[in-house]
Amino acid sequence: MSAVLLRRADQRPRTRIDWLDSRHTFSFGQHHDPAWMGFGALRVINDDRVAAGAGFPPHRHANMEIISIVLEGALAHRDSTGTQGVIRAGDVQWMSAGHGIEHSEFNASPDAPVHFLQVWIQPDQVNAAPAYAQEAFDPALREGRWQDLVGGDGIAIRQDARIRAIRLQEGASQPLEVAAGRGLWLQVLDGAVRIAGHELAAGDGIGLVGPLADASLQAVGACEVLGFDVPM
Repeated sequence: MSAVLLRRADQRPRTRIDWLDSRHTFSFGQHHDPAWMGFGALRVINDDRVAAGAGFPPHRHANMEIISIVLEGALAHRDSTGTQGVIRAGDVQWMSAGHGIEHSEFNASPDAPVHFLQVWIQPDQVNAAPAYAQEAFDPALREGRWQDLVGGDGIAIRQDARIRAIRLQEGASQPLEVAAGRGLWLQVLDGAVRIAGHELAAGDGIGLVGPLADASLQAVGACEVLGFDVPM
């Protein structure tokens, strides 16, 4: 049975401290809402802005696929497997926490903020060895078409899930199909769109649960959107 779930940007809980401004699409940390525990295998979309030189000190995760998508600036990463590096705007990093991993994330710049999305997806297996990958994606390749970031032609993770990005110019549209037993969460990064009769702006999200074959993504203005195709 199909369904539509709408999450406005200003409805998202907010964590704000001196170095972090974060908006949570789903329940996270002290922000617990039984109605918003996730969307199928998609459990977290945190929209994080971290001040220059600041960041998250070492902390532990297990049995979660963690994807960082840097929108502006640069994010330094280090983990207990010895992996370290810098994720820059346009880069996507995947870290499979597996049976357990400790990592830290810090703004790599001493004078400019970093803006990134951190995404958590439940894995299809537990207690595997931790794993890691990072890839740069050319934003020109998402003009008018979907570009795979995770799954498909993107980074392979331990779940039958796909994250894609698209840019559309004003007036353009893209058909949307959602198979039975699947869900498609659309997160607006920039601009304005119309989906399933709802107009959305930057920070807004909408979930479509299949089967659904007659929806479309329509650009009210020039826009950029992420799509998360996940098992429900």
